[in-house]
Amino acid sequence: MTATTQTPDQGGPARLAVHAAAASRLGASDPHQDGPPDYRLVPPAIAAWIAAALTLGAPGKAAAVCAGAAVLVALLLLMPRRLDAPGSRPAAWCVPTTGTRSERAAQSAPGRVAGIRTAAAGQALGLPAAMTLLCAATATAAAALHTADLHRGPVPRLAAQHGHARVELLLTGDPRTLRPQVRGAARAPAAVVVQADAVRVTAEGRTTAVRTPVLVIAGQPVAAWLRLLPTTRIAVQARLAPSTRPGDRIAAVLSVHGAPRITGAPTSTQREAGRLRAGLRTATDHLPPDARALLPGLVTGDTSRITPELQEAFQTTDLTHLTAVSGSNLAILLMLLIGPPGIAIRAERRGLAPRIGIPLRVTAVLGGVLTIGFVVVCRPDPSVLRAAACGLITLLAIGTGRRRTLIPALATAVLLLLLYDPWLARSYGFLLSVLATAALLTIAPRWSAALQRRRVPPRLAEVLAAAAAAQAVCAPVVAVLAAHVSLVAIPCNLLAELAVAPATVLGFAALAAAPLAIPVAKALAWLAGWPTGWIVIVARRGAALPGASVDWPGSWPGALALATVTVLVVAFARRLLRHPWLCTAAVLILLLAVLRPVPIPRAITGWPPPGWRLVVCDVGQGDALVLSAGDGTAVVIDTGPEPALADRCLRTLGVRTIPLLLLTHFHADHVDGLPGVLRGRAVGAIETTTLDEPPGQVAFVRRLAAAAHIPLLRAAAGERRRLGPLDWQVLWPPAAPGVLPDDGPNDASVTLLVRTAGLTLLLLGDLEPAAQQRLLATTPGLVRIDVLKVAHHGSAYQDPALLARLRPRLAVISCGADNPYAPNL
Repeated sequence: MTATTQTPDQGGPARLAVHAAAASRLGASDPHQDGPPDYRLVPPAIAAWIAAALTLGAPGKAAAVCAGAAVLVALLLLMPRRLDAPGSRPAAWCVPTTGTRSERAAQSAPGRVAGIRTAAAGQALGLPAAMTLLCAATATAAAALHTADLHRGPVPRLAAQHGHARVELLLTGDPRTLRPQVRGAARAPAAVVVQADAVRVTAEGRTTAVRTPVLVIAGQPVAAWLRLLPTTRIAVQARLAPSTRPGDRIAAVLSVHGAPRITGAPTSTQREAGRLRAGLRTATDHLPPDARALLPGLVTGDTSRITPELQEAFQTTDLTHLTAVSGSNLAILLMLLIGPPGIAIRAERRGLAPRIGIPLRVTAVLGGVLTIGFVVVCRPDPSVLRAAACGLITLLAIGTGRRRTLIPALATAVLLLLLYDPWLARSYGFLLSVLATAALLTIAPRWSAALQRRRVPPRLAEVLAAAAAAQAVCAPVVAVLAAHVSLVAIPCNLLAELAVAPATVLGFAALAAAPLAIPVAKALAWLAGWPTGWIVIVARRGAALPGASVDWPGSWPGALALATVTVLVVAFARRLLRHPWLCTAAVLILLLAVLRPVPIPRAITGWPPPGWRLVVCDVGQGDALVLSAGDGTAVVIDTGPEPALADRCLRTLGVRTIPLLLLTHFHADHVDGLPGVLRGRAVGAIETTTLDEPPGQVAFVRRLAAAAHIPLLRAAAGERRRLGPLDWQVLWPPAAPGVLPDDGPNDASVTLLVRTAGLTLLLLGDLEPAAQQRLLATTPGLVRIDVLKVAHHGSAYQDPALLARLRPRLAVISCGADNPYAPNL
């Protein structure tokens, strides 16, 4: 206590005495080590960020003019400091030359004091402003230099002409697979994308040495591309095209077919990092599918095994930062080594290093080596770079015994990284990482203190405040990316956080053990599989809740609106906490919004309407129809191309049981949403057409049905079924697929005649005119109907005779935006 009460001129000896008398050779904690937050570096970091973001899309001359103007203004702001140098006599401070000595002194005193105050104020404001402008100017210059690389050499010209060239590439990133997209009736073939620098281009009979960033999109063979490591040199024959996104960091997109020809091996560092990642994949091969998919992503950023359906669950719950390595993983490892950084140079410091007797400076060096190795193995993603820079700055402060303030460390890290790579200024990942870290350093401590004042246990208050603060500042940016707001993000993050540390530590232990002893690595991976499985359970269960997320405009005005709503909610919550009954009511309202018992949304939104019979789901360019068979029960016909959209439609309808799921044919726009339909629902059977084409989609359906233990049936003309108020008859296809017309899967579409609540509906699938004519000829009993589901997404190719016979009162077309089958009107 003596040291804390000393005056500034007495504190030094007192602190030395306390440290000398301490039991530890490191001395007692310095009472002046921690102080008020230091925000002086924040404005320069923000200015550099804005300058870099604007310069990346600006002409070079404009960037040069802005940088020069900023430097000039900064020099002008620094001029008063030069006038105050010894020997200078500002006019405001001149001593009067008339009157007696005492009179001159009396006259000059007020002027001198005023001049001193004015100069001090000018210096206090001028120096920070000048430094901010200089940082902005430096960031502008760095961004202009990086942008210039996009316009040098022949690559931009060839891209504008969509030309062909032989290109030698130096890979700068890891190859990764693109999620197959549904295009019309087919699923796009698998492809690989990888960042690279073009180092040599041969086109039009000339070879040019360049250094131009490009993006490579390669098709088959995918496996050959996925084996490549960063720093590998390859030669390819490519077609060049300009980037579709203005302001992108690449000069061209290279489309490549065939395997790459390796012309230079990767560096030894990258080979070792690749060997470690491969060892972890091998160690996790025996884990359950979800843990096997997530653990490599959590540890090294390897997301190759994460299925689209699992990725959607993590996106819905705002847990995507756990599907790939992030800065929190590095923080966990550093805390394991050095303990909490706030007490790292105190006698009571914790962590493995002091327990085994490692000195403080050696601990800082080991932490630096660990940080660099982490970046190499886990790839320099934006969040990893941010965490690494902050960690190295903190370790430097610990090693030198200097004062550690994490806000200046964060600002310094942001500034240095933006100067090193200005493209980070436009990276959503970097923005989210910085925002989350800033929220944990500034907002979370205040919210934690407020909760503790209201008798919330300290540890629980810290966790709640951290999760709420990070969600509050990151939600607007997430809304821009995902066009939704998660209502379960905070509880899901709290539950998942329990398992993140053990999964990370055990996963990295398995990574380190894999090159030495695979059995040991497998045992560690098995242990890591338990907390990893818990994270997956939290994501899946949270995403399965009816109100897990709400749609929000995916634009910056939408983000601004969400930020405004968040500020209002926080301001209201501060007053709400004073009234326990109102808090309870607010929590109940939130629970009702998340759980969404069916009668409540219906009373508020009017959807679904009471007594509904047929719903055509909004699944984009595809088909998904739902026939009501009672409370929470329905027959589903087709699933559309997107699992999330199909799942959302069924959730809003309150469908929990599907006695029969009928797939009219196996085209991707009718069956690829199957995982979403199966998610959390009891499905009695899946009925399909008689024609098993295309083979890829047939195998996809059979694999999912087998995994869910759902029997597969065949539909054929003449079949009749009844379920509650539903009665339907299969009119097409014939039992023998050999008599089908020649248009393939479309003409094999299962066609249903449905009767429900006095209505008659005809669902044609994707029948083409030839099959429609055969249907009319083989079904003479067809009469006028009430509702017609128009075949093939409203295609103009319909049989007029069939339409004349049916004369429907209502025609329904299921299609998406820019429907390729729409007739030209």
